Amino acid sequence: MTTQVAFRRADERDPDVLVGLFDGVAHWMVRNGIDQWKPGGKDAEHFRARIADGEVWLASHGGRVVGAYELWWEDREVWGPQPPVAGYVHRLMTDREAAPAGVGRALLAHAEERIAASGRTLARLDRETRNARLGTYYEGAGYTTLAPLLEKVGADGRRYTVTLMEKALA
Repeated sequence: MTTQVAFRRADERDPDVLVGLFDGVAHWMVRNGIDQWKPGGKDAEHFRARIADGEVWLASHGGRVVGAYELWWEDREVWGPQPPVAGYVHRLMTDREAAPAGVGRALLAHAEERIAASGRTLARLDRETRNARLGTYYEGAGYTTLAPLLEKVGADGRRYTVTLMEKALA
């Protein structure tokens, strides 16, 4: 059974909603002992820039925003220079209290549809290596682990390792 959500592209009205989603996920991570996103780690300016530069999508259910993701058409920082064969999924977020089961997969499927519609054949993402649970989640959605990227430095100066993952799209 597919989770029914309505998608719309984020616009200038939405940065605060996106900050709220990010902070909600970050608080959930902290409560669950996952050292990854930090509350306050992305501000409205971050989301304004992503909305202006690329694609940010919101998912609603029952009139309430329950999820979002960023879709990038290149990610040189992590993947280096690449031919235009992939779309890059970032900041997949669900409202842990309001989202019905399956919203995360619905967000991924929407991103994959957007990527395929552009004529590209790969969906790519990176995840923090220490978050094995997230790796299992993405593998369950058809993503293959490619390689760890030895190190990234967060905006707060924290060093961490990410794992590269991709999915071939039909």
